[in-house]
Amino acid sequence: MSASPEIAPVLDLNRRSFLKVTALAGGGMMLAGYFRSGITEAMAQAAGSAAPAFVPNSFISISSNGMVAIISKNPEIGQGMKTSLPMLIAEDLDVSWDKVTVYQGDFNTAAYGAQNVGGPQNASGSNGTPQNYMPMRRVGAAARTMLVQAAAQTWSVPESECTTGDGTVFHKATGKKLGYGELTAKAATLTPPDLNSVVLKDNKDIKILGTRISGVDNPKLVTGQSLFGIDVKQPGMLHANFTKCPVNGGTPTSANLDEVKKLPGVRDAFIVPAATGVKGGVAVVADTTWNAISAANKLKIEWNEGPNANQSSESFATQAQAAGTAVPAPTYPADAKVLSATYNFPYVSHACLEPMNATACYKADGTVEVWAPIQNPGAARGAATVHIMRSGGGFGRRLSAEYVSEAMAIAQKFPGVPVQLTWTREQDIGNDLFRPAAWHFFTGALGTDGKILGWNDRFVPVQGANFGNNEFPSLTVQSAPAIQTGMPTGPWRSPNDNANFWATQSFLDELAHASGKDPLQFRLDLLASEKITAYNPERMIAVVKLAGEQAGWGKKLPKGQGMGIAFTFSHRGYVAIVAEVTVTPAGDLTVNKMTAGVDVGPVVNLSAAENQVQGGMIDGLSTAWLLKITVDKGRPVQANFDDYPLIQMNQAPTTAVHFIKGDYNVAPTGLGEPALPPAAPAVCNAIFAATGKRVRSLPIKDEDLKWS
Repeated sequence: MSASPEIAPVLDLNRRSFLKVTALAGGGMMLAGYFRSGITEAMAQAAGSAAPAFVPNSFISISSNGMVAIISKNPEIGQGMKTSLPMLIAEDLDVSWDKVTVYQGDFNTAAYGAQNVGGPQNASGSNGTPQNYMPMRRVGAAARTMLVQAAAQTWSVPESECTTGDGTVFHKATGKKLGYGELTAKAATLTPPDLNSVVLKDNKDIKILGTRISGVDNPKLVTGQSLFGIDVKQPGMLHANFTKCPVNGGTPTSANLDEVKKLPGVRDAFIVPAATGVKGGVAVVADTTWNAISAANKLKIEWNEGPNANQSSESFATQAQAAGTAVPAPTYPADAKVLSATYNFPYVSHACLEPMNATACYKADGTVEVWAPIQNPGAARGAATVHIMRSGGGFGRRLSAEYVSEAMAIAQKFPGVPVQLTWTREQDIGNDLFRPAAWHFFTGALGTDGKILGWNDRFVPVQGANFGNNEFPSLTVQSAPAIQTGMPTGPWRSPNDNANFWATQSFLDELAHASGKDPLQFRLDLLASEKITAYNPERMIAVVKLAGEQAGWGKKLPKGQGMGIAFTFSHRGYVAIVAEVTVTPAGDLTVNKMTAGVDVGPVVNLSAAENQVQGGMIDGLSTAWLLKITVDKGRPVQANFDDYPLIQMNQAPTTAVHFIKGDYNVAPTGLGEPALPPAAPAVCNAIFAATGKRVRSLPIKDEDLKWS
């Protein structure tokens, strides 16, 4: 198996296209044509053949030597999609993985379906795997069916007497066999079957799915080869930087453009007015990225900062306190044990390691070609061709494509010349679409039997925040009107769930300890007694038990060490995490181990699945422990990794991931998001077990954890 040597060109739908079949629901996949175009020729060359002989659909090309090229249509943002989608096709095509070459597909609505919310070529909401699981398997099965038909016709035998394995069709009665490459010419003359009627492999015959498959890009990643948007190089390319007002909504009124234009390598400097998808700012275009950024640093811009310039984190907190206490707390029986607590979490940045960037070129025919690391290629409005580049982190940030619109607006001044826009780290953090802040004002009551009588959350969001999923029918949520902040917000890994579940699972732990019951057993009892309809409580009980058993829940620990547990149902995934921590008397925190029990149905790629759970846990820990964006005078205070420090390797815990594996006849959920929400509450609950101190405000590093 190998990744493509280059980005494949866009499919040419005007050449030898004869099939019209409707898109499958949810997956955005069409058996849309028999393409003998630039893409299939490039695929065939990678497979070692002059031209493909069998191209049954928009995803597969099989050359006469039996090598297979598969298109991965969704963006690769580190979640393993470029490997897992081709695995689904290869499984039901019944071909050895070492015969597969994988290509990244361009944005192409004709081939892959019309773009929409959570569209067929998006990477968002952990939708890629569940939406594509059955459609991609059917794509492989359809091609296998045609190859079996070709072999049966060649041997003049019934198709039912033929079977397949590792890229070969066998006749069971005679032992005859033909490799897929030998059947390509005949198979190419056959009509593809209805995708809804093809027979998928039985569970017992699964060979690729559930195994460990190395990411197709791994060799290039470890050797530093070009893969990412920031790596794009085009002949004659220029480089740009774009400076926007530090206060959201502000616009430039003047700048020292003539002075900047004289700096080394600068080709132009100009004000870009605000337009659809583009905030007003000042662009500098130069011959290198270094010269563009160096010149941009010399800009002296006068800004109209607009109405948001007086906003601050302090003012948001004051408004939240007033809103949260304005709603009366519920009343409970006199003999009830009543608890109250306020939890709050700050804005945070996506902080993708690859800053926002895009390359755009206005062609002589008036069309625009774009190369971009993007989660939502349909958002690149106005571009005729969008080459989807690998993203150095996404987490929801690259669902917005304003950086692509900026590149296109700047490139319009240089027709025929590719222009690559690159943001600096400071621009990336300062112009982020932040995870919004929020406050939770909890009240809960326990009966004399230690069971929950009721609990209430007076939820106070900032503009852009939502409560999201409520996992407990007994929890009543009263949302106050959002605080209007002017801060730009957007989806951040596991939107809504990522921090709101920290609050609810932490307060649930307070109720558990106040009841005098074991926190894990308290949760199991609650899951068994609640009338839960939003998810399957039995599956949740199973992952809670699994995480607890694998972590050694209940073992005796000295003071200063503790274990905490949390579970969440997020993006259709069931995840429970047990964290084990050590806190010194001086308040220094070490997270020793995090153990996850996970049920997302069948596992497609065991290596990638483990990676996503481990990454989700570490990301959740890093954010809860270390990260916050503070607002002062309408702008974010933090600017780079010196004051917005991501977790370091020596701070990362040991991790263990345990899956409850499901039936391969049922589509799984994705894994990019479900494992993040329970990480923070598990750690904070463990801190309480170790020290007796509750963390009710994030980040943890700002809290006093000293104990004696």
